[in-house]
Amino acid sequence: MTAPLFTPLTGWAKADKLKNWAGNLEYSTGKLDQAKTLGQVQEIVKKYPKLKVLGTRHCFNNIADTKDQFISLVNAEEHIVLDETNKTVTVNSGMKYGQLSPYLHKKGFALHNLASLPHISVAGACATATHGSGDKNGNLATAVSAMEVVTAAGDVMQLSRKNDGEKFNAAVVNLGALGVVTKVTLDMVPTFMMGQFVYENLPLDQLKDNFEKIESSGYSVSLFTNWQSQDITEVWVKQKIEDGKPLKAEQEFFGAKLATKNLHPIPELSAENCTEQMGVSGPWYERMPHFKMGFTPSSGVELQSEFFVPRKNAVDAIMAISKLGSQVGPHLLTSEIRTIAADDFWLSPCYKQDSVAIHFTWKQEWDAVSKLLPIIERELAPYDVRPHWGKLFSVSPDLLAKRYVKMEEFITLAIEMDPKGKFRNDFLNLNIFRV
Repeated sequence: MTAPLFTPLTGWAKADKLKNWAGNLEYSTGKLDQAKTLGQVQEIVKKYPKLKVLGTRHCFNNIADTKDQFISLVNAEEHIVLDETNKTVTVNSGMKYGQLSPYLHKKGFALHNLASLPHISVAGACATATHGSGDKNGNLATAVSAMEVVTAAGDVMQLSRKNDGEKFNAAVVNLGALGVVTKVTLDMVPTFMMGQFVYENLPLDQLKDNFEKIESSGYSVSLFTNWQSQDITEVWVKQKIEDGKPLKAEQEFFGAKLATKNLHPIPELSAENCTEQMGVSGPWYERMPHFKMGFTPSSGVELQSEFFVPRKNAVDAIMAISKLGSQVGPHLLTSEIRTIAADDFWLSPCYKQDSVAIHFTWKQEWDAVSKLLPIIERELAPYDVRPHWGKLFSVSPDLLAKRYVKMEEFITLAIEMDPKGKFRNDFLNLNIFRV
């Protein structure tokens, strides 16, 4: 089995090197140009024969890495254009969700969904199909209605859902292969308030028998476990507050007990950096994520991998992983199960299928994790498993090509937009172009 992500992670990052947020990956160059305006982006793109965009560095593999030159738009001039008539907002691509969301709320608007942490950039999250949770909620990219992209030639291209059809569907989840995304237009919804309750120790048999009811019990539902016992350690149920009425929670939820204090998804850690629980009302952007913007998300020192399976196979896939508990448990901080609605983006793990994602937050024990990934993927193989593009996996490029039915068409578009491979790197060459 090909292991496309193993080599870059054999050594841990040094303190004086450019590295990702978790510290597990040292980037192959420290050459980084900051762009604040569209004109500067064009100049930088024209200047270098090879280039990659570096965002908020929340990826755990080498998807954004390069040996040549980085460009960053994270510190670009703030650009927010609200179109109340069409219910859209256009922002500079490097803006973080944690920056944008409070502004939208004050204006009376919201986004349909957020990831578990608000520290990530809009363009980076959409380019890798990053997601939140919810039976009817697509990943974050499904809010994108238009994009501005600087191509390999330094030209500015405008793409929209309305005007560009399948080309737009190819470009939103782009893995950084098509150009430098400079602006993103997102659909908005009316703002809303939320509350969340956490339940402890949901029996695995109850999950098996009542998966659909459990997952549909809130606007967004997350299940946390370490796979070492016959229960789900924590169930986070996030609910909309209707008509200002306070939320009420049952003391028992499919055999799980209502928590009596705020909890962290990693039980050993303090809940201080987690969003408020116990049904306390708050704006959507302070409840949909698990972690507050002003704090380090999750544990900080960790590895992550995540695998998507079709919703219809969710219970079988979960039961398959549960059998590996004694193997994976000792190396885990926690594992999360979430549902995501289908979308139309060519390289999205949820392309044309409602999906369930099984996420693993690992201890920084790469030797052990690198051996466990193929075992997990083998258990999930009967369910056409697709990995999260920005996290650790060992699924072979040939299998990826089989599981993404639009892969060849994406390659054709990438060659058309970037004929000399300016934006390609080792990750893309191996996993997409298979060279």
